[in-house]
Amino acid sequence: MIGAATLLGAAPANAREPGASEPPRVELVLDVSGSMAAADIDGETRIAVAKRAFGKVVDALPATTQLGIRVLGATYGGKDKKIACQDTQQIIPIGPVNQVQAKNAIATLKPTGYTPIGLALKQAAADLGDTGATRRIVLITDGEDTCTPPDPCEVARDLAAQGTHLVVDTLGLTPDEKTRKQLVCISTATGGTFAAANSEEELTDRVQQLVDRAATPPPVQPATVTGTGSCANAPLLAPGVYTDREKISEHRFYRVAVQPDQELRASVSVALDRAVQPDYGVLLKASTTDGRELVRGLDAGSGRTDVLSAGLRWSADEQKADAKASAEAADADTDDDATRTTEVCLIVSNSFASKVVTDTGMPVELSIDLVDASHTPDAPGLGRGFLFLLVLAIAGLLAGVLAGWITRYWVATWREN
Repeated sequence: MIGAATLLGAAPANAREPGASEPPRVELVLDVSGSMAAADIDGETRIAVAKRAFGKVVDALPATTQLGIRVLGATYGGKDKKIACQDTQQIIPIGPVNQVQAKNAIATLKPTGYTPIGLALKQAAADLGDTGATRRIVLITDGEDTCTPPDPCEVARDLAAQGTHLVVDTLGLTPDEKTRKQLVCISTATGGTFAAANSEEELTDRVQQLVDRAATPPPVQPATVTGTGSCANAPLLAPGVYTDREKISEHRFYRVAVQPDQELRASVSVALDRAVQPDYGVLLKASTTDGRELVRGLDAGSGRTDVLSAGLRWSADEQKADAKASAEAADADTDDDATRTTEVCLIVSNSFASKVVTDTGMPVELSIDLVDASHTPDAPGLGRGFLFLLVLAIAGLLAGVLAGWITRYWVATWREN
């Protein structure tokens, strides 16, 4: 893991919490495909264990929880794959929890068909609607998608790119390595989490944790912003945290107004939600509106392999110093220029090369802050400290001369005695 872009001269976009008055909306998506009949969890079938775990979780939910349930692979057991891969239904609509209705609907489920995870995720997102509230999908499955396309990982990236505050958490029942990788990809793409369960107790605990987390109102969310391909029409941003999407090897432009005596501090993090070639990097650069580079910050190692970050600092005092130097060289008066608000262009670039061809950009989080500038000497060098060093040097010289005289006197006296 943001406000709309504004044109030149308009008020800057602000990071704000979307849908603060709306309660979170949650949908559980349960795999009821044929593989759920396997009896390898505490000697019972996966579906039997899942039903009991769901029942316990539903009993513990507050009545105000906005919850829905969708299933996949639950109704068609035939061999026509085209029909089987459309097999997903919402059995409980989003709304306050009715424990009896929910448990009765779950109790009738039988392992039946294929595993159309990608389609189920798309339809679950539609079930949750776009009311401005935070939305969360909890996917429980024992295997990977058997109906690609659509690829569920690409579906997750597309949902995240819509900027509608949708998170997908995934839970694997006795998952193999291929299933684990797919579920991790889905959750990572949307800012969710992955967990595995190999017993009824683990399954109950994991589902309860995910539903509790989903039903808890989130902290202030970053605002969504869309960077442009040039500085001229880039969105003007106020201090805050913003999210965007950036394609492979793309450049995104944003603008920030920096007042005199202010320092701009900016950082960017790009989430690697897909496999990329090893020769990659992230660049955050600040320039003037006419393209003159001010400062750049290359990617900095954070010990993580799924996120690359870069940061920079730039003070409006540096602009004053440049203006003063130019004025002295041209013998001109630039007092007005030195006190004028400076519009700085921030450029986010990446040099990624992806093994996966996709039009969906990678998640970008941009943080902007404006603080009081720390003033530096007008010119490089020792500045006012030079006088102090000169006094120390003279004192040292006098002390050395005095010590020499005392030593010579002491030696001469010692020889005479």
